Amino acid sequence: MDDSYKTIAARSEGLYTEKRSKFIAMAIPVRTLDEVKEHLTAINKQYYDARHACYAYVLGPERKDFRANDNGEPSGTAGRPILGQINSLELTDILLVVVRYFGGIKLGTSGLYAAYKEAAAEALRAAAIIEKTVDEDIAIRFEYPFMNEVMRIVKEEGPELVSQGFDNDCLMTLRIRRSLMPRLKARLEKVESLSIS
Repeated sequence: MDDSYKTIAARSEGLYTEKRSKFIAMAIPVRTLDEVKEHLTAINKQYYDARHACYAYVLGPERKDFRANDNGEPSGTAGRPILGQINSLELTDILLVVVRYFGGIKLGTSGLYAAYKEAAAEALRAAAIIEKTVDEDIAIRFEYPFMNEVMRIVKEEGPELVSQGFDNDCLMTLRIRRSLMPRLKARLEKVESLSIS
């Protein structure tokens, strides 16, 4: 089971010039479609005088949520090569925007395709690519006398302690890499009085 994916650590930029046209590329880490929309709105405001702001994004560990947009450029000359650069590195949770300032000389469809591809590649070359794990949460409830046993399992298996609460029962939410969850769950299920929700 593949429970890791590649994304970028932080925003990065690239610049490409072709026949006086300037292509400014921005690679931005995002998690949701709302974040994509916020960044696009901000970029369109910042570069309001640019001819085009073309983009592509890929979301989610499975990389199934994606889109490419030519933003007025001839069909397939901008969004597709930008998306191609994201896919060539198998990245996700990323928005890649290329803003174009027209330099007065037409580039033709193949020239546009090459320029958007190269600008996108520049931004990705400047990015720190990191690997993240696909994690799952588990909520457990158990009686206080079993705290030591639970904490020993937590220490040995190494999940992140997301939250905990102590009332009549002890409540904990743990987060662990997807591939390690079955083992953690199996060990916790052996603890007397413990229930998993």
